[in-house]
Amino acid sequence: MPMSQSDKAARFRALHEAPGAFVIPNPWDGGSARIFAALGFPALATSSGAQAGTLGRKDGKVTREEALAHCRVIVSASDLPVSADLEKCFGDEPKVVAETIRLAAGVGLVGGSVEDATGDKQKPLFDHGQATERVAAAVEAARAAGFPFTLTARTESFLRGNPNLDDVIKRLQAFEKAGADVLMAPGLPDLAAVRAVCGAVSKPVNFMVGIKGKSFTVAELTAAGVKRISLATSLYRAAMSGLLDAAREVKEKGTFGYVDRGVPSADLAAFME
Repeated sequence: MPMSQSDKAARFRALHEAPGAFVIPNPWDGGSARIFAALGFPALATSSGAQAGTLGRKDGKVTREEALAHCRVIVSASDLPVSADLEKCFGDEPKVVAETIRLAAGVGLVGGSVEDATGDKQKPLFDHGQATERVAAAVEAARAAGFPFTLTARTESFLRGNPNLDDVIKRLQAFEKAGADVLMAPGLPDLAAVRAVCGAVSKPVNFMVGIKGKSFTVAELTAAGVKRISLATSLYRAAMSGLLDAAREVKEKGTFGYVDRGVPSADLAAFME
């Protein structure tokens, strides 16, 4: 019998309550979702950047309807719990944020994120007050879902020109007070910063792997206090790196050595059964 959304939500919540840290990969289509599930990962998360790439667009250039349709594909690909990268929830106003979370729950997701990036280069981050109000609206919608929807609140400070650890911690503490279940600050520069963030909040912290020189081992992150380790676009970029290498070999050399290095079609098909 397929697992119910409530059961998936409970399983996802339990991962955040269990000892140690867990890794959550970010599929970009149904096939990659099935592969990650078959490899034994306990949950999945979407990546806005990877999703945009599948549509031939840059990150941040996808509509809410397109994002939710993509989430539905990932959810239907396996019985694993799925959380979504919902960016800024596709609007500035708290009521839009709340509606996005409500719609996210409606497509089978058991978790999702809201961030404080505005999308405006002149003012890349919402101020503390507005950012916190948006998180509070997301929390209220999550609590109304009828199951334990896990709400992640993230500050984009280190990625958007505000590499101020004290300010990052203040934002995360405010998001925790507003009711967020998981806290996240992509781009933390070193393990000392990771430890400082984890030590400053009581809710689980999600660390984002994928930045050169700022991606650490599971053991190191666990020791620093991290609970959830997401892979963002890194696996998608790894797959695209293989595609580029193979395509360039054909175009520039006229050879097909990538065929011998590739996974056999039968092995890939086995993941789709």
